Amino acid sequence: MTALEFALSAALLCAVSGVPSLFAHIPLFLGRKIACILIALGAAAGLAASGELLLHSGQVETIEMAWQLPVSAMFFRLDPLSAFFLIPVLIVAFCIALYACGYCSTSPENRAESILTFYLGLAVSAIILLLLSANGITLLIFWEIMALLVYLAMCLEHGRQEVREAGLQYLVASHVTTLLMMVLFSLISSYGGQSFPAGGSLDSASPAAVAIFLTALVAFGMKAGIMPLHIWLPTAHANAPSHISAIMSGIVLKMGIYGLLRVISFYSTPPLWWGVLLLCLGIVSAVVGVLFAIGQHDIKRLLAYHSIENIGIIVMGIGVALIGLTTGSSILYVLGMAGALLHVLNHALFKSLLFLGAGAIIHVACTRDIDRMGGLSRTLPLTSLAFLTGAVAICGLPPLNGFVSEFLIYLGIFKGFGTTTGEAAAFMALAAPLLALTGGLALACFVKVYGSVFLGAARSELPDPHESPFMTAAMAVLAGLCILIGVLPWAVVRLLEQVISSICPQHGTPLPSIRSTAHLYGLSIAAVILILLFTLLAIWYARRLASKPTGESGTWDCGYAAPAPSMQYTASSFAEMLVGIFGAILRPERHAPEVKGLFPGRSTFESHVPEVVLDKGILPFFALIDRRLAMIRRLQNGQLNHYILYIFVALIVLLGLSDFL
Repeated sequence: MTALEFALSAALLCAVSGVPSLFAHIPLFLGRKIACILIALGAAAGLAASGELLLHSGQVETIEMAWQLPVSAMFFRLDPLSAFFLIPVLIVAFCIALYACGYCSTSPENRAESILTFYLGLAVSAIILLLLSANGITLLIFWEIMALLVYLAMCLEHGRQEVREAGLQYLVASHVTTLLMMVLFSLISSYGGQSFPAGGSLDSASPAAVAIFLTALVAFGMKAGIMPLHIWLPTAHANAPSHISAIMSGIVLKMGIYGLLRVISFYSTPPLWWGVLLLCLGIVSAVVGVLFAIGQHDIKRLLAYHSIENIGIIVMGIGVALIGLTTGSSILYVLGMAGALLHVLNHALFKSLLFLGAGAIIHVACTRDIDRMGGLSRTLPLTSLAFLTGAVAICGLPPLNGFVSEFLIYLGIFKGFGTTTGEAAAFMALAAPLLALTGGLALACFVKVYGSVFLGAARSELPDPHESPFMTAAMAVLAGLCILIGVLPWAVVRLLEQVISSICPQHGTPLPSIRSTAHLYGLSIAAVILILLFTLLAIWYARRLASKPTGESGTWDCGYAAPAPSMQYTASSFAEMLVGIFGAILRPERHAPEVKGLFPGRSTFESHVPEVVLDKGILPFFALIDRRLAMIRRLQNGQLNHYILYIFVALIVLLGLSDFL
């Protein structure tokens, strides 16, 4: 079998993985285990195909299906770009299938979970076939299938009002994206040919190229969650089942990045403003996304805003790479694109890990409100360790994988600032400190989250604290990969070399090596030394504690004779200063109590950071339009003779205009 046939086999195995769980006579838990085994086999086949193409053959394969669609044939192709994006899809899909075996094990008779297992397998299959699509109509078909299946999985608990609203927002955004993609592929098809254009074969200076790029940016940017096109993302991620949130953040968002890179690869040297625009959009998404994350109380909504932040970092890397192409700096192109692609993989791993950790927390605490949690490290030790690993990785701290990809983007920005001039250099100079600000704010946010959720005393009684071995195993796989990439970055970047060459339109131009340019061997040695130091320090501290006598004594109670868990610092109080500093952007809403008299009664305080773009911009705008068009709505009165009159008037007007023109 060829690599492409292996990839198609992976899609088939994932598609049928959920079928056994639909049969009523098969126990739900057994159905999940069968689905996990089939997805594992599919993942092995797909990863083998990707590894063969990226590390050895490099041969691009294409298959045309005999079934002819009304507008075109169905083409499938495995090239370096699609092979690379298959890697995070298959790894995350396997971990989520493994996690699902324990996620709902407390309700084995819930047959709705069997439907969720079925949707999950079909969604992963559609995503694989989307990546293998070699023309617009094929990609559109599987894009719509992916969107519909994710919507159905997301709305499993459709009895809740907030889930229905989140599903509606996701569905509207998906349909807008599809409409824009129809326009996009219609423009691309004007160049001729049934399949996608070859890399670097189109002229980026034509007006059609500008229209195609801007349409692709809006369409795929909405799917990826680039600000301000992110309006569907926070609510959808927060209200979906936790492992579906991991699919949406770890995989579905990356399809927007894939589509954008696919369109960019069609063109030769892009104009400078393409790279500058992407760099600016990436900066806005990264900084504003992490600011909104800091102000959240809902742990899954917080993680959703961090997805926007990390998509911004990826887009920044793409912007740096395009600036390098325009200015003729191959080092700048390689570092920017390598950082962006590696962050695609890294974000899929650590964000899926964090969402799965959040699911385990919610499974036990029965709430998504961070302010109601606390002290969970004693009852969920393995989940605590896995979540800490993901938190360190997403903050871009060594020695984990998030540091490596951000280091490459930093290096590209610094190289670009030294080799470019004019507006490109100015934006590069702006990007470096803002990327550093993003990392600092992300660190503050996850100190808030980890401290409030896992440390301190429990703020509420937990019904039955426990850890499922399937859930912890899935998180352990993702955490191990985060550590592995951080320790061995020079081995992982081998997967990127052919991808970067395939996106680059300058065929025949040798590109510098990522490993030598970024000094990744030294980075690997530093990571190993850092891990050894942490390990030795932990061993020394544990032995010192063991050698000391233990006892109990009271601590300073700040004047309270009977301290309670409710007196602890909350996540809201921790973030209050930062939310206040950036209040002009976040627009926080506070509902403070009225304190009257010498002995005031019981009162409450509530604060909330709204989704500013949606709640303060888009929804009021459409409400205004709805009020203004209320009179026109009277024309739709249900009377047939009026509708015939409308058609007659429209025909007269059109005939008059045709004569005039």
